[in-house]
Amino acid sequence: MTTYFNYPDAAMQDELRKIANAIVSPGKGILAADESVGTMGKRLADIGLENTEENRRKYRQLLFTADKSLGDNISGVILFHETLYQKADDGTPFVELLKESGIIPGIKLDTGVVPLMGSEDECTTQGLDDLGKRCAQYKKDGCHFAKWRCVLKINKNTPSYTAILENANVLARYASICQMNGLVPIVEPEILPDGDHDIVRCQKVTETVLSFVYKALADHHVFLEGTLLKPNMVTGGMSHAIRFSPEEVGKATVTALSRTVPPCVPGITFLSGGQSEEEASVNLNAINKFQGRKPWALTFSFGRALQASVLKAWQGKDENIPAAQTELLRRAKANSQSSLGSYSAGSVAGQAGEQGLFVKNHAY
Repeated sequence: MTTYFNYPDAAMQDELRKIANAIVSPGKGILAADESVGTMGKRLADIGLENTEENRRKYRQLLFTADKSLGDNISGVILFHETLYQKADDGTPFVELLKESGIIPGIKLDTGVVPLMGSEDECTTQGLDDLGKRCAQYKKDGCHFAKWRCVLKINKNTPSYTAILENANVLARYASICQMNGLVPIVEPEILPDGDHDIVRCQKVTETVLSFVYKALADHHVFLEGTLLKPNMVTGGMSHAIRFSPEEVGKATVTALSRTVPPCVPGITFLSGGQSEEEASVNLNAINKFQGRKPWALTFSFGRALQASVLKAWQGKDENIPAAQTELLRRAKANSQSSLGSYSAGSVAGQAGEQGLFVKNHAY
């Protein structure tokens, strides 16, 4: 194994580091609005709307035209390809609307999961073939960070060595290509909450997966100070008989991270993983309150757990837009407080605050 290699040049390192640190500024997190056409269709169907480009545009416009105070709590928004090039009613590109609120645009880069041959229903993620070209274009078009999701499953015999190794290498290759093009890569190895496993099993699997991921990132010469991690919180499986307390989730999560994530990584932006809006906020708060060594910012990159109440309030009606935007602002503020360990459970009662958001075998 060669030990002669180069990280990005000094100017690129400074740029990547600056972007990564801005995203995890104290009290700020990410709105994941990168649902694919199919997934957005499911969200719209829940409120009786047809899955058309115009309806998808109108919904994203609702999000991005909320009061500019949204930028006090949301540092970045992950966009889907279609959304990146859409405009508001007045012709303003969505990217410009985000910038006006001090929010950094990002882009979803993977093209979905595909089966991993010979495995027990495991998968890998595709989209590497033309990634360099796409990264260069997205950077030119105003994006400064990116996301790539890999999925692992806890079962009797999974995740397998093959799945862990393959997904770690895919994430590392993606991350290196992003950095070559000036995009901060968010590395997302999601361990699904499906199953009846307990929190101890989830913690051990999380530690194993993350150790493979950071070995692969090192092998691919990725500049860690210019990356972010988007992991699952450590919880029991959704079918487990016991619901573990926020304090147990906080302890298991911080312990797993402290054993695997280098301290030079600027921040960890948790996914919500099918938790309700309130549960995600409460667990993030517990993670930040846990008394342990936490050299990284611990914040959020939520999709469903920031949008469920928004969609329920909106119902596709123009007259409901102000109410829906209020829901977004309130839940963003709640998660901002959680990222600082200062959220009071139950203090934000959104229209879908306690509604379960779990989707079995979730895919985008």
